[in-house]
Amino acid sequence: MLAGRTMTKKTPPLATRHVIWLSWKLLIFFSVALCLLALLRLHSQPDPFSSSQTSITLARSRISRDNVFSGPPKIAFLFLARRNLPLDFLWGSFFENADTANFSIYIHSAPGYVFDESTTKSPFFLGRQLQNSIQVGWGESSMIQAERLLFAEALEDPANQRFVLLSDSCVPLYNFSYVYNYLMTSPRSFVDSFLDTKEGRYNPKMSPKIPMKKWRKGSQWITVIRRHAEVIIDDEVIFRVFQKYCKRRPPLDTRKGKLNLKLQKQHNCIPDEHYVPTLLAMSQLEDELERRTLTYTVWNQSANKMENKDWHPVTFNYANASPKKIKEIKVVYCCLCISTWLNYLQWFHNEISFPP
Repeated sequence: MLAGRTMTKKTPPLATRHVIWLSWKLLIFFSVALCLLALLRLHSQPDPFSSSQTSITLARSRISRDNVFSGPPKIAFLFLARRNLPLDFLWGSFFENADTANFSIYIHSAPGYVFDESTTKSPFFLGRQLQNSIQVGWGESSMIQAERLLFAEALEDPANQRFVLLSDSCVPLYNFSYVYNYLMTSPRSFVDSFLDTKEGRYNPKMSPKIPMKKWRKGSQWITVIRRHAEVIIDDEVIFRVFQKYCKRRPPLDTRKGKLNLKLQKQHNCIPDEHYVPTLLAMSQLEDELERRTLTYTVWNQSANKMENKDWHPVTFNYANASPKKIKEIKVVYCCLCISTWLNYLQWFHNEISFPP
């Protein structure tokens, strides 16, 4: 047995310590470099809202603000589509007897989607898609930004004097000449707009830029005169408030447990039902409105209001869209379009004829 000798940790040679230190330095350097590269790529990726806002800003500079227009005025039909237009053959019948000098067509679809012979049955829609479209989410501010892009594009043609916003599931109820005369003889915009004080969609953080007394609700499907369309694309204040504070409440998720209680306390603000009526109220233009929509919609509301996935227009079929019902919609509700998915489309096409 050896005595009087203490145990000491063996110190690595100097060369080994140098290699370890150098390795650590290289690891830290590459980690920092990767973080910087990730940040650079993140900032270099185009912001869809920023680029779309730039498109609107550029469009403003090309828009004629001269209220005096000579020549046949046009109706701009603005289609807000998810991808294709499944009812294009009905609209084709609607447009075929119209003078092409009296209307324009614009489509906001998914980015990159092209309307050509393989994607549409009607020649009226060929190449009519916007080139600067953005990805749209239901209940998000991207919906109203897509609308603004449509208005900006259509306003570049000074002949466009009326602007009709339509969904991909809208169908016309009258022939073109009736719709044209109906809209052109009215000096007002048709915007469904009423004071909304019950549903809790208003976020107090919107104040003072949007006071509660100016908060409005209405149908997304509007028809506006040119001056009001200009107000929509000129806005840089109200839209930003909507972007920040008017957001869709997330759906219930059982996996989140008690967190759902906090999430469901958020304001369930659906921007497309509030933006235009609130903007026009803020612009002191409500006296220039017919405060109703020209698009007839029946909503299928779920029994549980939290389950909003079923809050979509009722699908009409032969039983609930009989000739008598169609006549009632046209006369009683004074509507020019129906917004819904339709079964028995060929029957509907035969029933609603569009003579010259």
